[in-house]
Amino acid sequence: MSKQESSSITGSSTRRYPRQVDCGGAQLEVSPLRTADREALAALVATLPPHDLLFLRRDISHPKVLDAWMRAIDTGELASLVARTEDGTLVGCTAIFSDPLSWSRHVGELRVLASPDWRGRGLGRVLIQECFAQALELELTRLVAQMTTDQRAAIAVFEDLGFKAEALLVGHVIDRQGRPHDLVLLAHDVRAVAARNVLYGMSEALGG
Repeated sequence: MSKQESSSITGSSTRRYPRQVDCGGAQLEVSPLRTADREALAALVATLPPHDLLFLRRDISHPKVLDAWMRAIDTGELASLVARTEDGTLVGCTAIFSDPLSWSRHVGELRVLASPDWRGRGLGRVLIQECFAQALELELTRLVAQMTTDQRAAIAVFEDLGFKAEALLVGHVIDRQGRPHDLVLLAHDVRAVAARNVLYGMSEALGG
């Protein structure tokens, strides 16, 4: 699918950043993650319970992993957005990993981090919706996300936005105490949902 076709599906041109979004009655700025945001991202990660990081392939609280994340931005392997409060505090972050040389180059792996202080206010939902538009611009047709089975609130948000459970990975991750946890893999057909939104006059949900 070309970028021109992606725009026709969403009914909009390329999404422009920074953009202001409403989150629980508060205004947040969403913009691309920059390498200069490294310390701000580290501060956000430090607020997250360790269990929340198990859905990531590597422990992002480790400085070397964070450095690798920053390098992936420069190489284009990773597309990432951040959400900031009016005082500039980083309270949310997304990442879409894709590999153009893979047989699954049409699939993006989605990760979403949200500050505990902002949960329950719709921040995760806002960030995921931003990623839908970003995925179309990246010419991806599917997004996949994974999380531990006990993260029921997060799973409910993803399912409410159209993700479907497709696999259960038993004992797939081990936490810092050596305890195994199951992961659920959820997937989303980006183009199908975008086309449906246009049909029902809801293209703004994915548009610019």
